[in-house]
Amino acid sequence: MGQPIVHWEIVSEGDPREVQKFYADLFGWKIDADNPLSYGLIDKADAGVAGGISGSTDPNLPGHVTVYISVPDPDAVLKDIESRGGAIVLPTTEVVPGTTIALFTDPWGSLVGLSKA
Repeated sequence: MGQPIVHWEIVSEGDPREVQKFYADLFGWKIDADNPLSYGLIDKADAGVAGGISGSTDPNLPGHVTVYISVPDPDAVLKDIESRGGAIVLPTTEVVPGTTIALFTDPWGSLVGLSKA
């Protein structure tokens, strides 16, 4: 079996609370944004695969929809991605204790995430 998709996110250019309310009302998702980043977490019981919804004011990460793939060594995968013509957007970064993420674009510009928990 290959590496599984373990998370997805929708990041829109807007106020995180408004973005989260839009999707919660639209799809009936329960969104928990009670965390220091106000990142809205959606349990996999609600959406099939755990996900998140947020707003972004970072010009390097404008609105996007991304899936996160679980990998045992994000740094090694990022190195492989670069050797294949992809680009690192966000190097391996700890987002909560014990969980790291990274973002890259494939050679055609699609934004994809890596995760290690």
